Amino acid sequence: MTSKRSPWGLKKPGVGAVACGSAALLAACVAVPPLPAVTQVALPLNWAGAVEAAGQVPVQVQSLAWWERFDDPLLSELIRDALAANTRVNEAQAVLLQAQAQRVVIAAALWPRLDGSASAQSGTAGGDSVGQRFQLGLEGNWRPDLFGATRSAVEAGDATTLSSAASLGDVRVQVAAELALNYMLLRTLQARLRIARDNLGSQEEILQITGWREQAGLVTALETAQARAAAAQTRALLPVLQTSFAQTSHALAVLAGRPPAALLLSLADPRALPQMQGEPVLRIPAETLRQRADVRAAEFQVTAALAQVGQAEAERWPGFSIGGSLGLSAASVGALTRGASVLSSLLAGISLPVFDAGAGRAGVRVQQAALVQAQQRYRAAVLTALREVEDALVSLQGDRERLVSLRIAADAAALAATLARQRYSSGLVDFQTVLETLRTQLGTQDVLASAGADVAADQVRLFRALGGGWREQDLALSESSASAAVPQP
Repeated sequence: MTSKRSPWGLKKPGVGAVACGSAALLAACVAVPPLPAVTQVALPLNWAGAVEAAGQVPVQVQSLAWWERFDDPLLSELIRDALAANTRVNEAQAVLLQAQAQRVVIAAALWPRLDGSASAQSGTAGGDSVGQRFQLGLEGNWRPDLFGATRSAVEAGDATTLSSAASLGDVRVQVAAELALNYMLLRTLQARLRIARDNLGSQEEILQITGWREQAGLVTALETAQARAAAAQTRALLPVLQTSFAQTSHALAVLAGRPPAALLLSLADPRALPQMQGEPVLRIPAETLRQRADVRAAEFQVTAALAQVGQAEAERWPGFSIGGSLGLSAASVGALTRGASVLSSLLAGISLPVFDAGAGRAGVRVQQAALVQAQQRYRAAVLTALREVEDALVSLQGDRERLVSLRIAADAAALAATLARQRYSSGLVDFQTVLETLRTQLGTQDVLASAGADVAADQVRLFRALGGGWREQDLALSESSASAAVPQP
């Protein structure tokens, strides 16, 4: 039982061929009925939310690290650190190493086992020595894989190794995106802090002017109290933003594999929110699924479950074993090399299931059920991937349109606040007008900063949804290293 190679050079079922392979395998086993084609997913021809961005240079998702497109050296450095030192990445690497080693253990069963032995024996009778004996020997045992149970197990091990390699890629994608999202949030918090401090300065200036006007009898204590309340509300926003900044810095440090407070100083210097250069290339949905590491991992899990069904079926057939030993026996160590007795034996055996109370058939059904579960997880991964891309496209388009309107609103609010302060100083408008324009200015500037971060976050989520930061070629390295670990008979 062998698995077909995909068009990309890897042992795996195709996007629509997993169920067909399942049916072919199970139909070949007389006692096992074929399973329904549950892994087929109707894929759209194009993305519904795809909108071309004018003036943007297309960027290949697979050809480079997408975070480099934001042109922020610190962001790139943090992501590189995270991909090297993040605990989740290191754990996924250990899982891959474990899968590769387990595959070696399974494949070793295809070959004979040979063990060496040595012994020395002496005895006495009535206090007198009756002699001694020295022996050297080799013992061998081999279970021919006539019905393919071990080969199926090896195929399952191959698929599990590739699934672990793809899962490692998915963890790297998720960690890089999570770090980038936190970095965008941190720079946004810095921008909001600057906006709050600038507006607080304006409000304190208005408070001072209002105090002077109250002393001159031009306004009442009511206006002064309102000005003081507005300034205090803005001042109360500062510690909230500072706390969020510190917590986001802690999250970035942990993602990068460092202690929580390790990045507070290096991140304290305010920087502008990174702006991405170019747009990711939107391939058709079917090609995007091949680039998604989580989809490929689920696909290889189906392959492993399929092989395990064949293994369970093969184990119901007779088993054969061949064993033997060859040794030397002599009365002294020196005699082992000359004149020693040669001891040899050869044994062949067969085991045939006669009655197991249905355990064998139940074992096949267990693996069939596991196969169906793997197929459903694969379908879920495909549908989730399609949804994430569509969500990211729709969100990016909507947030870009919102950002344009907010920029107009922020410019108008800033102009209105400047004019209101000037006229209030000259006594041409009342205090309520100034208070309202200052509130509007703070609100629109704060929302504008958050909207810019939303666009950047949407771009990160789109790269993540398209599988950016992972290459399918990495699977070929895992496949070749696993296959080369044990020679194939």
